[in-house]
Amino acid sequence: MRYCTKCGTQMTDEDRFCPNCGTKVPPETTGDDFVSHVRDLNDTDDTTNQFSPQDIQQNKGFAVLSYIGLLVLIPIFGASHSRFARYHANQGLVLLIFSAAYSIARAIVMGILRAILCHDLFWPGSVVYSIINGATGLVHILFLILMIIGIVNAAKGRAKELPVIGRIHLLK
Repeated sequence: MRYCTKCGTQMTDEDRFCPNCGTKVPPETTGDDFVSHVRDLNDTDDTTNQFSPQDIQQNKGFAVLSYIGLLVLIPIFGASHSRFARYHANQGLVLLIFSAAYSIARAIVMGILRAILCHDLFWPGSVVYSIINGATGLVHILFLILMIIGIVNAAKGRAKELPVIGRIHLLK
């Protein structure tokens, strides 16, 4: 038996929502159920029904541009009248800021590590640096995946939050 984390009501293992207060209950996963955990990560709020179908249809192109780096400025300034385009522009802007901040922080840390580990052609230090550099570079793949998820959602006319960063709101 499980209990609602919000109101404490007892629930069955099959309940996805609390029968008392309606709070969504995340499915229980075990540590070895990685695929299920990743699938649940993309199970984010879909607020498409809050936007007019005309707005969605007319501004899908602007919404798609929101996820392509600095092109986020086009919907911010060119489609400021569209709630749908602004929704995606907000997510694209947050993604751009997180990606740029990570890139800057990584460049600084890797520069310091290079100075420490790679002086005087110290071979083991160079190998360690290369491994760390490659591993931290893989994080950019996560930003690419978020970008693709956003583009697909926008192209399909959905207003669905990006995993992890979708709840951050910078634009109104």
